[in-house]
Amino acid sequence: MAGPDGAIGALVKRLARLPGLGPRSARRLALYLLTHRDDALRPLIDTLGEVAAAITPCSQCGNLDVSDPCGICRDATRRGDLLCVVEQVADLWAMERTGAFAGRYFVLGGTLSALDGIGPAELGIDRLIARITEQPVVEVILALNATVDGQTTAHYVAERLAAASVRVSRLAHGVPLGGELDYLDDGTLTAALSARRPM
Repeated sequence: MAGPDGAIGALVKRLARLPGLGPRSARRLALYLLTHRDDALRPLIDTLGEVAAAITPCSQCGNLDVSDPCGICRDATRRGDLLCVVEQVADLWAMERTGAFAGRYFVLGGTLSALDGIGPAELGIDRLIARITEQPVVEVILALNATVDGQTTAHYVAERLAAASVRVSRLAHGVPLGGELDYLDDGTLTAALSARRPM
């Protein structure tokens, strides 16, 4: 069965490019938007236009906000000497949801990947090093994903920071709170075993 053509087909294709949406979900979403124009489609178009005009990346950390520097970088109550390095803005937002971190951030914009042609220059690691040398930072927390590329990036950044008089730490990996061993993957169990600590 053929999919929709013309403008509707173009909408479905564009929606299908969004993360988490495949062709079937994109068709359902497009159909919903088109059949609910006044209460869903038009408000969404207005909001997207407003967001596109108002949101800008923060020149200090890479967060997205309506101002530059962003609200986190402007917040005088946050610790400027504690810097958390994350891969993407989504990771920064995840850290902020916890309410457990009171420092500042630096968004790399991805991870090192030879296969994808992403090197240190594409991630702005030099800007990170410059920020640490220009501002008094006592600890850098590498909050990168526990993937091969994430760990490779963490090791590279740690090596680059070795010359600076700054403590480098990383997030703990292993069994999540409430996690059952039977449901965990082998990599998580291996990381938990190697990161064990005395009771």
